[in-house]
Amino acid sequence: MSFDGSYTATLSPTASENFGSHVLSNSISSLASTTSSRPSSSNISKTYRQASQLFLTRRLPEALSTVLPLISPSSENADVNGLIEPAPVVRASRSTRIKVWSLYLTILNAILELDPDEGKEAFGTQEWRGLCKKVRDGDVWEEVVQFGYHGVEGEVDSDVVINLATLLLAHAKSQAVNQKRLENYLASSTTPNLDISQRLEETKISRFSSKRRSPSKGVASGADTPRDLNARVKILELYTLHVLLRNNEWDYAREFISVSAVLDDERREAFLQALQSLQEEQQESERKQHEEQQKQEEQLQKDLEEARRLRAENEARERRRLDEERAKREGSEVDYGIENSQSAPRSKNKPRTSSGSSGLSRAAKSSAPKGKKAVAPPSFGARAAVVIMNFRKVIEQLGATLKANPMLLMRLVAFLISIVVMFGRKGVRERIQQILGTGWNKVRSTAGMGVKVSYI
Repeated sequence: MSFDGSYTATLSPTASENFGSHVLSNSISSLASTTSSRPSSSNISKTYRQASQLFLTRRLPEALSTVLPLISPSSENADVNGLIEPAPVVRASRSTRIKVWSLYLTILNAILELDPDEGKEAFGTQEWRGLCKKVRDGDVWEEVVQFGYHGVEGEVDSDVVINLATLLLAHAKSQAVNQKRLENYLASSTTPNLDISQRLEETKISRFSSKRRSPSKGVASGADTPRDLNARVKILELYTLHVLLRNNEWDYAREFISVSAVLDDERREAFLQALQSLQEEQQESERKQHEEQQKQEEQLQKDLEEARRLRAENEARERRRLDEERAKREGSEVDYGIENSQSAPRSKNKPRTSSGSSGLSRAAKSSAPKGKKAVAPPSFGARAAVVIMNFRKVIEQLGATLKANPMLLMRLVAFLISIVVMFGRKGVRERIQQILGTGWNKVRSTAGMGVKVSYI
């Protein structure tokens, strides 16, 4: 229990003298016992230096385990009412408190920058995923507010807010949580007051007042100093020129800068110019991206048209080749004596004519136009060439058919495999040999009979 001067001042001197002295003695004894059980500021500084050294040597698991006891409340030292002892960092000085929280957030940033395999190996799969989730979901901000500032968002030190916002900008899945937290902080924290005369008057009054103050506010905290103003400007810069722009709220950022009471005219103009430059850069980037996408689409369309043109040319060339081969085949085809065989019987049945008529016929034949020459029977070489050409055409047509219809090739392969399997059976081979032997005997006997008949 702490001594509240405003409460004792309301009591009359005659009626509450003994009560006031009793409350004062109890408060002093309670404060002494509580202070003796808490770690001193030197121990906090020593632990901070040890964790910093571990972090600088890239021993992240040891650095995190060293700094965690400073920022985590301890349930072992709960009082009679069941209240949990606050974290040791709460009772540290403002500079020490900022250093401890900044080191913790820096360690988290380094952990999230590790490769997944390296992080799982260093911390274990579950712990590494938990640390990443805490930062990416924005839960680390609530952890800082609850453990370090009694759940009061406006009491968070401005330097810690800057580190939190920067951490979420680098690793958060969405900037919605970051925007909401910054808006809550800006709405709940007081605007810095740089009126020196007023600050001196408040300092004199605070010396004679025992009103309880938060550890992060008041004269000792430097809430209304130029340094705090610079920190507030940095927070506004993160909020308006980074977080809001990531959420695509350009108009709201411009309006917020225009009505902000923290910014003077020079800074406001600088913020608006920076916002305009960023918007122009984004528009230029979007325009280049759109042009690049349009070029890719045009190139794809050209490639498709070129492919269609090449296919049409190949089809036309193939048709011309087939027409030429068909014309050559028709020109090389020869009548193999069908007309002669039909005219032979007619010449047999013709009555013999006299020598005069034969002479007339010879004269008529000789008077026939010389342009039309009698077609000679093809030689053996010509017939072989025709057979080879036809066989080649069959092979080319078969190749084109198989290329157009791959399933036909699969069926042919399956058919050949089935033939090989069928011939692999001994009974089938014997049966085929028997059939071939019988056929060959019949052919040989038929040929022998033909020879005998020819001889006769």
